[in-house]
Amino acid sequence: MSDSPGSAAWKRLVLSPEQPASAGLRMGNFGQPRLLPTGPKVPMGLQFELREQTPRTNDRWRGPTAKAVKALTAGHGDYRLGVRPVIQNANGNWVRSNVTWSHLTFQLNRFNLDPEHHRWISQFAALHKAVREVYTSQETDWIYLDNYTSPLLWPLLREAEQLGIGLVGSRKDVAVRVASLAEISLDASQTDAGPLRLQARLHIDGAPHPLDAAGMIAGHGVYSVRFGAPTVFTLAPSAGPLNRDQRHLLAQIEAATVPAQDTADFFGTVYPALQRRVLVTSTNSSVRFPEVLPDDFERTETPHLVITTVETDQRDWFDLGVIVTVGAITVPFGPLFKALAKGQTRLKLIDNSYLSLQSPEFEKLHDLIAEARALPEWETGLRISRYQASLWSDFEDLADESVPAVSWRAAAAGLKDLAEIDPTPLPTTVQATLRPYQQEGFAWLAFLWQHQLGGVLADDMGLGKTLQTLALLVHARSTRPFLVVAPTSVVTNWLNEATRFTPGLRVRTLTATEAKSRTRIADSATGVDVLVTSYALFRLDFDAYSSVTWAGLILDEAQFVKNRTSRAYACAKELDTPFKLAITGTPLENNLMDLWSLFSIVAPGLFASARTFTEDYVRPMTRGPVTIGSGPERLAKLRRRIRPLILRRTKEVVARDLPPKQEQELQIALNPAHQKLYDTFLQRERQKLYGLIEELDKNRFIIFRSLTLLRLLSLDASLVDPKYAGVRSSKLDALFEQLDDVIAEGHKALIFSQFTSFLKLAAARLEAQGVPYCYLDGSTLRRSEVIDRFKSGAAPVFLISLKAGGFGLNLTEADYVFLLDPWWNPQTEAQAIDRTHRIGQTRNVMVYRLVATGTIEEKVVALQKQKSQLFDAVLDDDAMFSTALTADDIRGLLEP
Repeated sequence: MSDSPGSAAWKRLVLSPEQPASAGLRMGNFGQPRLLPTGPKVPMGLQFELREQTPRTNDRWRGPTAKAVKALTAGHGDYRLGVRPVIQNANGNWVRSNVTWSHLTFQLNRFNLDPEHHRWISQFAALHKAVREVYTSQETDWIYLDNYTSPLLWPLLREAEQLGIGLVGSRKDVAVRVASLAEISLDASQTDAGPLRLQARLHIDGAPHPLDAAGMIAGHGVYSVRFGAPTVFTLAPSAGPLNRDQRHLLAQIEAATVPAQDTADFFGTVYPALQRRVLVTSTNSSVRFPEVLPDDFERTETPHLVITTVETDQRDWFDLGVIVTVGAITVPFGPLFKALAKGQTRLKLIDNSYLSLQSPEFEKLHDLIAEARALPEWETGLRISRYQASLWSDFEDLADESVPAVSWRAAAAGLKDLAEIDPTPLPTTVQATLRPYQQEGFAWLAFLWQHQLGGVLADDMGLGKTLQTLALLVHARSTRPFLVVAPTSVVTNWLNEATRFTPGLRVRTLTATEAKSRTRIADSATGVDVLVTSYALFRLDFDAYSSVTWAGLILDEAQFVKNRTSRAYACAKELDTPFKLAITGTPLENNLMDLWSLFSIVAPGLFASARTFTEDYVRPMTRGPVTIGSGPERLAKLRRRIRPLILRRTKEVVARDLPPKQEQELQIALNPAHQKLYDTFLQRERQKLYGLIEELDKNRFIIFRSLTLLRLLSLDASLVDPKYAGVRSSKLDALFEQLDDVIAEGHKALIFSQFTSFLKLAAARLEAQGVPYCYLDGSTLRRSEVIDRFKSGAAPVFLISLKAGGFGLNLTEADYVFLLDPWWNPQTEAQAIDRTHRIGQTRNVMVYRLVATGTIEEKVVALQKQKSQLFDAVLDDDAMFSTALTADDIRGLLEP
């Protein structure tokens, strides 16, 4: 096999003159002589095998994830070309023995390996490891050439031939050939004036190779496999890095047909750019390719962009128009966008000149059009939503001229900068003095109402979101009622607040006993300004609610509709009303999709589908480590998009007159008996879960059941099994050490837990000590009576289930908060704390988080901090973050 031009030069640089084999003694450890093996040196080789990737087993530590391919079959998995080191035994056969990629260093003298062969094999592995993408694999025996990213692979393989290193297969009837050049081309053929047939081709050293048996070597080469007698592996470098078109063609096994009516478009717009990047041929000479104009016929004038919006018959949507002129030539939008979408570098104009599409302006235009086109209404034409003020601003920045529709400008102008919103006088019937930030919030809501734009009022908890909304409802009062949907426990609070601050507003609540029929719901909505109902009734009787014509929909504690697969979300999205407002102090709890869900309800044109939002924002922003140009840019873009339609103020900024809130983490060491029992269960659950974590969605119930068991064990062993009642709860002991002093000094305390069973153990100890207390969980029937009893001072301690009492309560009578068990959602805890640290509080608030050391609770606290970064990054500052409870998160919870 002949060498490629210049190969002698690089061989002289790579290959060292052969050194005589040394013999005798070398000094080993501590100066002791070590006898080296004698006799002929053992040759080494590189064994090639095509391997089909198979799904992982449940236990990721067991079994391979690939198998050898003996023939090409339909419906196969991914093929990859693997290599591993082998040695030649005394019979001349190539065997693995104990030589592996991870143990090369230790095998040189043990097997009396040829030192030059050993050096080459080690260099081959080191070069792969140095530049490979970071990944983990169960197959430590194999290196896959598909991701061997260094192009130095080719001179290495040439050197292997010079050194006599065997390039072999896993069977004797396998041949490995390293060729000189791989070429990927597109072959065109045509019969008369019929359709044009396009077929991708692969040639290696001029000989054709089938594409269905070919693969790419990391963008700088190609391999081909021919099964038979013998089976032949052929490898060859490409002339340069494979570009996007060449990579695409390598995967196109089937031919494509250009209809006869489209051939002129192909030769006029596609071919001139394509032939620059891919060799285009007609092997049967049936196609005559047009002459491509030289580069100096390319238009050099600066393109002039005019972007317009035109009103449609749909209230929230506007047709988007893009007009580009180059000199005296007007470029039709259709061909321009088609060329941009296909990645073409040039566009043929009407006068046969060419327009370069590689300028930054066209790249940005492509991105913006793609974003607008991804919106749900794009099928009816290229449109932009009235909620996309930020996207329109990007178009305006790009364009030389912009001509928005009159109603677009009216709707979007104020959205671009909140400072432009004119103050709105507070209705005289509102019997409250609004703080400055509340007055601004009311004006913002009034602006949204004026332009029938939905939004999210996301002020921090305890800043009076209900009052601001009631003021809006008075301002927007009309002949049609508003529908307010709230958690069951909060429904009555709306009536109480309205009676207190807006007595002129006719408000009615609808309970489960009253909502018995569609007629009853319609009757309840008659003669009132506001009807308040629960999420449960709204979900169960949606048909009845949807039959009423509402002025608007108000979703209180809107995190209840964050799950886009839930019935509550579907009802909120489907209700036909011109105005929707979401109220929540936690618009983002678990991950970025919480935001998507809220905005898809209140501003349905702001973002595209959930899948597109995931690809455009969630993945780039949550993939770690975040690189410059992906995460930070996407974060800035997301915040710019949502800013006009979300209003969030924190207590630290707008309610500085609130007394300080001091938070402290109490680390509690379990007593020896408690710790021993916890460790025993931990080892058992850890062994059970490690094999299930990889398929998190499939095994979610089992996994979270085990995590819950460990959390219960961190609190009190008797919660897992009554037989452990004799093991004292270190957590309860620590709580009462603190609580005794709190009560003795005349303070009042809120005690939160996610586990009602643990709250009841705390209640039993309070009873044993004769301490009065109030208790609230989801089963409490007379909720308001329990709350009034605590507020009146009848008991110094209030035991509250985190789920039942984490929102909708104003308990400023308390100034101590104890959180008995941490949870990985920091906003859940923040909501609980803000039952007392809110407007009306006059004393310092002390918050204690009880964390059992050496348990899963420490890991949960770490996840809390991670998720808190997510919330702050999107809504409060520019920090970067990671998100969601992933398999890695759960694995971390189980680590020692």
